[in-house]
Amino acid sequence: MIWNTRNSSYIFAAPEFPILEKQNWLIHLHYIRKDYEACKVVIKEQLQETQGLCEYAIYVQALIFRLEGNIQESLELFQTCAILSPQCADNLKQVARSLFLLGKHKAATEVYNEAAKLNQKDWEICHNLGVCYIYLKQFNKAQDQLHSALHLNKHDLTYIMLGKIHLLEGDLDKAIEIYKQAVEFSPENTELLTTLGLLYLQLGIYQKAFEHLGNALTYDPTNYKAILAAGSMMQTHGDFDVALTKYRVVACAVPESPPLWNNIGMCFFGKKKYVAAISCLKRASYLAPFDWKILYNLGLVHLTMQQYASAFHFLSAAINFQPKMGELYMLLAVALTNLEDTENAKRAYAEAVRLDKCNPLVNLNYAVLLYNQGEKQGALAQYQEMEKKVNLLKDSSSLEFDSEMVEMAQKLGAALHIGEALVWTKPVKDPKSKHRTTSTSKAASFQQPLGSNQALGQAMSSAAAHRKLPSGAGGTSQPTKPPPLPLEPEPAVETSPAEAPAQISEKQE
Repeated sequence: MIWNTRNSSYIFAAPEFPILEKQNWLIHLHYIRKDYEACKVVIKEQLQETQGLCEYAIYVQALIFRLEGNIQESLELFQTCAILSPQCADNLKQVARSLFLLGKHKAATEVYNEAAKLNQKDWEICHNLGVCYIYLKQFNKAQDQLHSALHLNKHDLTYIMLGKIHLLEGDLDKAIEIYKQAVEFSPENTELLTTLGLLYLQLGIYQKAFEHLGNALTYDPTNYKAILAAGSMMQTHGDFDVALTKYRVVACAVPESPPLWNNIGMCFFGKKKYVAAISCLKRASYLAPFDWKILYNLGLVHLTMQQYASAFHFLSAAINFQPKMGELYMLLAVALTNLEDTENAKRAYAEAVRLDKCNPLVNLNYAVLLYNQGEKQGALAQYQEMEKKVNLLKDSSSLEFDSEMVEMAQKLGAALHIGEALVWTKPVKDPKSKHRTTSTSKAASFQQPLGSNQALGQAMSSAAAHRKLPSGAGGTSQPTKPPPLPLEPEPAVETSPAEAPAQISEKQE
């Protein structure tokens, strides 16, 4: 109060702010306006006046450093804030986030646990702890934390991370259940709808996949991921022109997407425009040089064009990235056979037989090669192994076999004096199958070798991870038809989650 001598009364004056907080309002104003340079000037003045003890100025300075990419400097400043206010959970959360961004996930979990002791009902702490545990490959702890976060407060991002854990563990059914719950909670989230559609597409449940992708496009007609997935479905069913129309829309949004150019290339391959297919696949390979599926498709197209040296080059590269896939070794053996390197072709077939326990094409092609080399006992053994696989497939599914494969098996059975109709009573005609499946060799037997160059040119087009075999990989209904590979984003996550923890709300005065 101040005494007014004129009126002989007291005047009530507004109290002065403590010096530590005098400029906080101005710092906050500049920060939310993203006027960071002016904000830095005010922060510098405030810290000089307070001898570096103004917690809010230090806090905002740390946020600006992190936005500028100076993560280590921001970490040090947040640690200073934690020392000034050790009971503030927000300061510890920011310290943990900076540690996370520096890749120090274990240290981040320790700090988040300390923050959780101060605030046990903060969903962000539980969510971010779950993300840190994902990067540490501790999936059980990650699930517990994410479920705790959902119990406290439901958020789309938490559902996404929980679904990705199940994808990393290879459990598609649980992932679908999580994404279904997420869609119920947030039915207009196009990312959730698209991912759920992709998962159904991977399992071959096309009706539900089309339904969810259609819903995603209803809410966002320009959603390129959903358009790309829908185009892939059309491509899988042979509607190459319609698929190309869809891809034309996607190309305007993401012209440098490797899966887009891969799928365009395989559309041209289905239309038998092989030069255009190679051009598109080469562009996809330039954009994603370590994607083995693109290399696989390049090898397939070069085999079709009877360019065996180029096919060998791309298939060898694909094997380096995916050494556990038997079909790659089978294709490599086909290329080696036509390069007249029989010994290495046999080695490649032997490795393919060792790795692939489901696909009868591997044993059929190996048997043809051995027969053409005069090794009838080895050919008979492979033929009998092929019969076992075919019987298993016939018992477990209603899979129809390509007519070229059936015809070649019957010819080989007759040549080995086993009987033409031992496995199949009659060839199954498939009007959609445009590519044949059998290998060739140069050696003579009877009037001509089993398997022709023409058949080989169309051979081995069963695509990676898209066969309807007992392994459960979803895809085309014919093991000989080249399907589109992979979608964007591919729901089967192979690497750690891309999302960082949820953004922490900025500290207010």
